[in-house]
Amino acid sequence: MLAGKRILLIIGGGIAAFKSLDLIRRLRERGATVTPVLTRAAEEFVTPLSASALSAQKVYRDLFDLTDEAEMGHIELSRAADLVVVAPATADLMAKMAGGHANDLASTLLMATDKRVLIAPAMNVRMWEHPATQRNLATLQGDGILTVGPDEGDMACGEYGPGRMAEPLAIVDAVSAALQDGPLKGKHVLVTSGPTHEPIDPVRYIANRSSGAQGTAIARALSALGAEVSFVTGPADVPPPDGVRVIKVQTAQQMLEAAKAALPADAAVFAAAVADWRMAQASDSKIKKGPDGAPALTFAENPDILATVSQMTKGRPKLVVGFAAETDDVIAHATAKRERKGCDWIIANDVSPETGIMGGTENAVTVISAEGADAWPRMSKDDVARKIAARIAEALS
Repeated sequence: MLAGKRILLIIGGGIAAFKSLDLIRRLRERGATVTPVLTRAAEEFVTPLSASALSAQKVYRDLFDLTDEAEMGHIELSRAADLVVVAPATADLMAKMAGGHANDLASTLLMATDKRVLIAPAMNVRMWEHPATQRNLATLQGDGILTVGPDEGDMACGEYGPGRMAEPLAIVDAVSAALQDGPLKGKHVLVTSGPTHEPIDPVRYIANRSSGAQGTAIARALSALGAEVSFVTGPADVPPPDGVRVIKVQTAQQMLEAAKAALPADAAVFAAAVADWRMAQASDSKIKKGPDGAPALTFAENPDILATVSQMTKGRPKLVVGFAAETDDVIAHATAKRERKGCDWIIANDVSPETGIMGGTENAVTVISAEGADAWPRMSKDDVARKIAARIAEALS
């Protein structure tokens, strides 16, 4: 699976560092060569000898080792790998990466590399949820850094919540996806997913029942075929996939701006269930009941993200795919939508309550293109995603 691939593994200083030893073993089982780099703090949890014994490689520790500088140098070391993996990625390491610091070997390698970087965050739940860490995470994801985890569970400190480093096999899967030599290798695909939340006041919003499951599955399937995926997601129920660039948004306007910023792309898949309307003027304070009854809400139309990208005269993706979630006359409405928006394909589905599709685990879609309508049988959303990804790969070949 990873035969011939070279992984530069940076081990940060956290209790989860013990999992990195198993990660080395798992990567080597799949044919990868692993070169470990230990931070000074990591040496408090695992020894260079154990990392070296498991990897069968020299362990690098010191930025100012003159022998290494003469033989290889931190620049060459940072670029000799196919992928740089940081596991565990502590709050401190993430802050250094986001701030562009380079005051030790690990942070210098991360600044100097020209390869993709995958991080597996691991820290106390309060540290993970701290606004500074979330700002750093958003910065790193905006820079194209890939993430896997963290998981939710019991912590070594006795607390419970998100912050546990992903298990070694999950990291291996993310590594495989990042290094996938599939038919979409070298292609960049933009995917939007989930609902949007349009505020009415600070505690209420307009939304829909979309879980984000189908868009997430599509992003995962595209990544598995080797694509570099920019995943713009509203506040979905399902977590974003590993191994893709994640951009989180709330409103339709934010989603449009994020989608445009992610271009250029070879293809764009607009799977998000974007709210058609927003408040013309959201209230800054909670709207209270009054003697005059229900308040009058004035709506404004949201930007049409699919039409905006489909009708771009410069920088339009080669393939633009939209979704049409309908409750009646599905094919007729979806066909008209494709022509009106100017996209290449429309993935139409019936989201009537009795179908159980919106928020469910299955889907039944019809792919509408200039060649006509191709109805697929009902199947899992993961299977739908794999078929869509394969069809995109064929169209871009």
